[in-house]
Amino acid sequence: MKTLTHGPAHPARRARHRGMLLGLAAMAAGAAWAEHGAQAASPGAAQQVRVIRAPEEIVSRQRLPQFVGISDETAGARGLSMNLVVIPPGAAAEPHTHADYESAVYVLEGRVETRYGEGLKQSVITEAGDFLFIPPNVPHQPVNLSSTEPARAIVARNDAREQEHVIPYDPAAASAAGGAQGAADRAE
Repeated sequence: MKTLTHGPAHPARRARHRGMLLGLAAMAAGAAWAEHGAQAASPGAAQQVRVIRAPEEIVSRQRLPQFVGISDETAGARGLSMNLVVIPPGAAAEPHTHADYESAVYVLEGRVETRYGEGLKQSVITEAGDFLFIPPNVPHQPVNLSSTEPARAIVARNDAREQEHVIPYDPAAASAAGGAQGAADRAE
């Protein structure tokens, strides 16, 4: 009987991950070009290919370690950001929304439960090799399901200044407001 290795340490899986990551980067860059290509192609506009090496770790507004790869500040991007996000073992991001922009996530390592929607009452689980799409303005909170290993993901967004547009979200207040509204609707 042949045993298949499905962990990210397997060479074929690592190669697939790299290929998928490059595909994600190309799709995101293509979307940014389509949206901002007219501006970038204007006569006299300086176009440079930039390499961002080993970015410095910051703590994001979501309270997670993040390595900003592509942004307006690091690369002069106008409509795209791409970062490496790390969720430490057993940790979770602060609940939040992203004002008017989409997020695409590619999980490199780990298992993550993403709670989302009003009151964060819905959830999905992603693991290494999965893609996740988060529409604009959807409250969400990623949670690392491992108590011993970090989770890592590449996150691309169609906002080059995305950290400036992160909005904290209080699920308890949202649930209370929804509950109060529901009671008012029933009373009518």
